[in-house]
Amino acid sequence: MSESHASAPRVSAPYASAPMYVNPYATHLDKTPANYQPLTPIVLLERAAAIYPDHVAVIHGNARMTYREFFARTRQLACALSQRFIGPGDTVSVMLPNIPAMLEAHYAIPMTGAVIHSINTRLDAAVIAFQLDHANTKVLITDREFSPVMKEALKLAKVRPIIIDCHDREFPQTGEALSSLDYEVFVSNGDPEFKWRMPDDEWDAIALNYTSGTTGNPKGVVYHHRGAALMCYSNTVSTSMLKHPVYLWTLPMFHCNGWCFPWSLSTVAGTHVCLRWVRATSVYDLITEHKVTHLSGAPIVMATLLNAPEAEKKPIGHKVQFITAGAPPPAALLGAMTAAGFDVTHVYGLTETYGPAVVNEWQAAWNAASADERAQKQARQGVRYPALEALTVMDPVTMTQVPADGETLGEVMFRGNIVMKGYLNNKAATDEAFEGGWFHSGDLGVLYPDGYVQLKDRSKDIIISGGENISSIEVEDAIYSHPAVLSCAVVARPDEKWGETPCAFVELKPGATVTKDEMIAWCLERMARYKAPRHIVFAPVPKTSTGKVQKYVLRELAKQV
Repeated sequence: MSESHASAPRVSAPYASAPMYVNPYATHLDKTPANYQPLTPIVLLERAAAIYPDHVAVIHGNARMTYREFFARTRQLACALSQRFIGPGDTVSVMLPNIPAMLEAHYAIPMTGAVIHSINTRLDAAVIAFQLDHANTKVLITDREFSPVMKEALKLAKVRPIIIDCHDREFPQTGEALSSLDYEVFVSNGDPEFKWRMPDDEWDAIALNYTSGTTGNPKGVVYHHRGAALMCYSNTVSTSMLKHPVYLWTLPMFHCNGWCFPWSLSTVAGTHVCLRWVRATSVYDLITEHKVTHLSGAPIVMATLLNAPEAEKKPIGHKVQFITAGAPPPAALLGAMTAAGFDVTHVYGLTETYGPAVVNEWQAAWNAASADERAQKQARQGVRYPALEALTVMDPVTMTQVPADGETLGEVMFRGNIVMKGYLNNKAATDEAFEGGWFHSGDLGVLYPDGYVQLKDRSKDIIISGGENISSIEVEDAIYSHPAVLSCAVVARPDEKWGETPCAFVELKPGATVTKDEMIAWCLERMARYKAPRHIVFAPVPKTSTGKVQKYVLRELAKQV
């Protein structure tokens, strides 16, 4: 026995005669407030305000807000919510566009220990009502632009939240107030020096986001403070954000909490340029006026910029990083974006992974490849984010990795700290999603020898239109409710502008008649406009001998419509 081991303390195990070695690195080295604090993105705003108090944090129209003012307003809002007894376990829902109030909510609500639930502003009243009830919303902050749909949703909902009306002073809306509480008045009643609370545990919930409901009602995806904080570091690294970037909000903040960028920008004391509506003229104006360095969005945003009339475009004298998710942009589109002054970064993720968790890390050696080879490389979704511990493609039955040959199909799976806590009040769905110790994405893809992943299909028949998920089942249910319909099936049809749009194949009952326009109008009465099919094909719906619809046949037919 060595001298060092002989002098080390030992304890006797009750079940063995041999002494057991005590690890000195696990002895008297405990967690204390001095050496351990829960990870949370909220402290990043506090840091930015302390170091860069006079740096502009938010631009909205003619309004400007420094980091000192931004931090103070979030504490005021947090205080005002606390005065209404909002705290841990509570949900505060927000129905807001990309305006300063939305940014403030992302910090202030977690400062109370409560959870922010950001509602997709494009949803219909019935879906919103379901979410309000499922989340047991205690407070609702809503913009007047959405008063009509929110008024209807509140009639349908069982919960009776405190309603706070947000009136955008820079871009006033004519919608009616739904309560006597005005957002600015509510915030002004709070203390700008409010002693906000850290999470008790970094595993505490920070945000609630709902999926599109592809197999029934949408599922509530729960994020934790740890994952949100780690996303801040990953986002800034993966998108090459240096100190004081200028970020234009073309991505809806309701979508996966804006891919966590409302929190991420505080990491590097960046400037948020708010954008209430995505219009080509506004985007070009803001990019050139404020020297925007970064923006995000689905391919539809790129198409909007490139296809704008020449009179709306402006020359961009500096490089702008455009982060896009969804279907890989065509090589021609990437070339046009580069010529217009944009560098495109392709990312991939899901609501369950806090937004982007995979990035197409570009290798310098690929620059020497042919145009076709570069396009093939760009088409791949990529490799794991810095904060994601593992990404692979597996056989979902055997839970073994598929060969890294770029051909063998499997399910894309994730493991790490930027995977959701689980689905709210839905243990069965959570257990299914995490079966085998991995998060099952439901996306089918292949694995290449260099570790890059590429998607090939979607196992749940989701249609991604303009960056938003559309459930084919939801559209089919609406069509099936028409008295003239015998059978129907909805698949994605490629679309140059939106990426994909729903295409419905409808088989009518014998003797029944209905026009395409009438069927589209029927759908529009029952769902949000972006979900309704743009193309209707009246024809027999192909089925297998067991009655299962052959959607792979319809996808090919939809390309010819």
